Amino acid sequence: MTAVPRPRVRLSRIRGDAYIPIMTRVAANDVPPDILDQDADEAAPLPPEAPEPEIEAAAPASVLAGAAVIRGFWSTLPSAPGVYRMIDARGDVLYVGKAKSLKARVGSYVRGGGHSTRIARMIADTAAMEFVTTGTETEALLLEANLIKQLRPRYNVTLRDDKSLPYILLTADSEAPQVVKHRGARNRKGSYFGPFASVWAVNRTINALQRAFLLRSCSDSYYENRTRPCLLFQIKRCSGPCTREIDLGDYAKLAEEANLFLTGRSNAVKTKLSAEMTQAAEELEFERAARYRDRLAALSAVQSSHGANTQNVEEADVIALDEQAGQFCIEVFFFRNHQNWGNRAYFPKADRSIAKAEVLSSFVAQFYDDKPPPRLVFLSEEIEDCALLAAALTVKAGRKVEVSVPQRGERRMLVEAALRNAKEALGRRLAETSSQARLLASLGTTFGLPRVPRRIEVYDNSHIMGTNAVGAMIVAGPAGLMKTHYRTFNMRSEDLVPGDDYGMMREMLRRRFARLVKEFPRDPAAAAAPVLPVPPAASVPPAEPAARAATGEGQEPADPDAAGQDAAGREVTGREPATREPADPAPEADPEGEPFPAWPDLLLIDGGKGQVEAALAALADVGATGVPVIGVAKGRDRDAGRETFVIPGREPVRLPPRDPALYFVQRLRDEAHRFAIGAHRAKRKRELTRSPLDEIPGIGPSRKRALLHHFGTMKAIERAALEDLMRAPGVNAATARVVYDFFRAGA
Repeated sequence: MTAVPRPRVRLSRIRGDAYIPIMTRVAANDVPPDILDQDADEAAPLPPEAPEPEIEAAAPASVLAGAAVIRGFWSTLPSAPGVYRMIDARGDVLYVGKAKSLKARVGSYVRGGGHSTRIARMIADTAAMEFVTTGTETEALLLEANLIKQLRPRYNVTLRDDKSLPYILLTADSEAPQVVKHRGARNRKGSYFGPFASVWAVNRTINALQRAFLLRSCSDSYYENRTRPCLLFQIKRCSGPCTREIDLGDYAKLAEEANLFLTGRSNAVKTKLSAEMTQAAEELEFERAARYRDRLAALSAVQSSHGANTQNVEEADVIALDEQAGQFCIEVFFFRNHQNWGNRAYFPKADRSIAKAEVLSSFVAQFYDDKPPPRLVFLSEEIEDCALLAAALTVKAGRKVEVSVPQRGERRMLVEAALRNAKEALGRRLAETSSQARLLASLGTTFGLPRVPRRIEVYDNSHIMGTNAVGAMIVAGPAGLMKTHYRTFNMRSEDLVPGDDYGMMREMLRRRFARLVKEFPRDPAAAAAPVLPVPPAASVPPAEPAARAATGEGQEPADPDAAGQDAAGREVTGREPATREPADPAPEADPEGEPFPAWPDLLLIDGGKGQVEAALAALADVGATGVPVIGVAKGRDRDAGRETFVIPGREPVRLPPRDPALYFVQRLRDEAHRFAIGAHRAKRKRELTRSPLDEIPGIGPSRKRALLHHFGTMKAIERAALEDLMRAPGVNAATARVVYDFFRAGA
């Protein structure tokens, strides 16, 4: 065997918060560019993801070569706890693992045989390794979970849907506490209650809390500028502290009662309200007694709406795993204050050869990487490092956390209920995946594509009279809607005429496919321009050209986005779109085991002949030939089901009203509408709320808020003298000078 020079081992030492990683790179697809509205995204079911394909066996020679590379690193490793990363020749992280002893753990890879197919393939692909030493094995476990979530290595179990869970926040930084839903970092003073399984559950609970405790939910700026009570006061959802309809002392008592209720002392609150209702009735103050009665009814409603509550379990997460057909589903139930706050299904990416216990253990470590763990965590499977995981969660929570597998009683019943839900969720997912495959096959047959499409890209744009123009691309494949591949395009061409839909389509496709040609060049044979045959006889022939001209069929439809609605008339909102085009994520795998392609098998363009010609011109400009392009034009009266399909070189065609392929295309088009309109609204909102202070270096949100609160208006800040600016809270002399000079630079 050829001698391998001994590499230099990179070691780092972690102390303190071990879950803050030392990193050299971040995966390109670490942050998906999903701009969907948080509420809508939570309420809708999660799209199915493709399972990990079967890993191919590695050649013995390549396994020996990889083992030789690992041996070079192993020879200089210490016998200390830490985390190791296995890296391939392209610099991508293949695997992240923890070890009580790095030398012993990495040494298990040195031998050339006796490994499973997955481990052998991983060893064969290894070209380099990196190491981080930690003080304890517990710190190594926390760091490993953090790195897996950020790097998403191919051979690890990875948590795909790791969006932060919503909480209820009862603020304590204002004279009148506010009850709101909250996500993300806990950087605002107040009490946090949760997590809840969905935003829908949070909204339902907040609505009941408003009825029961009459707490405000408006923003601080809205509260501070009210001169009369708002509608919530009129419908008895708020006590009106903004205009002193209630004394602030009495309002503080309401907030304290709400805090007691959310912390599990609901019986004490209900007993107090019942006593006050009785006293008011005895004093013949029946209106006041009726108000207490309504509050009691609201409390009963919020308690019963949480479903199956617990008697002896105050705070716990119940985590159950099920496996079917090589796929995994993990169901998590959240119990807080003896109340069921909802459940959620997760589908981790894991090779089917990995044991269920290993999948569950890795999931739990990653799941609590950015969430505070409860006092009890109940699992459906025994895991090997249960004690270590409990110790790691204890360190993270700052109090004792118990991880166990209940065997009897109420706790076991909770686990069995979670396991039953996991089985049902995975069964639905498998059925959806099978249905998606049939739809793709139907679409390929209907349009006569050379093969069943595995990647479909749909393009649309949105603007209002040419302002805040945004282009959008959605992607669908065998696993459904691939939201990590969605993209938005901010129109930035100076030659673009406002409202030019054709120009926007050309710019969007040029930018998209120029990058695609550069990053994923295709085989010339695959780039040969396909000829789409005429769809089968089941298709409905189009109307005569004269009739189409009279009715508008097959013509370019008016921009539907100007109305701010999708094709179904639904209001759609969105998060802020990305300001740059991120690189395509690493190819995933579809259910057939093939990598998810970077190049589309079909382009669907929202529009008629003009949009299709613009798309073809853009593809030709960048040399991206051979991609089938079809336009989807709305029919007469813009009715769903009367769409006309524009195919280059062919007469426009329509499909039978009940054709499954037609419904599938409608769904894709509506999703593209929703995504584009959401991006446009987010961009428009940013433009409306933009302030000149945002352009001043060194003025962040806190100083901006301080200046606005001190001076009241933007105009007052612009006219303020230097001495007045220096008197604003939180603004020092240097900052005041920067603000003063900024507004007088052009004077």
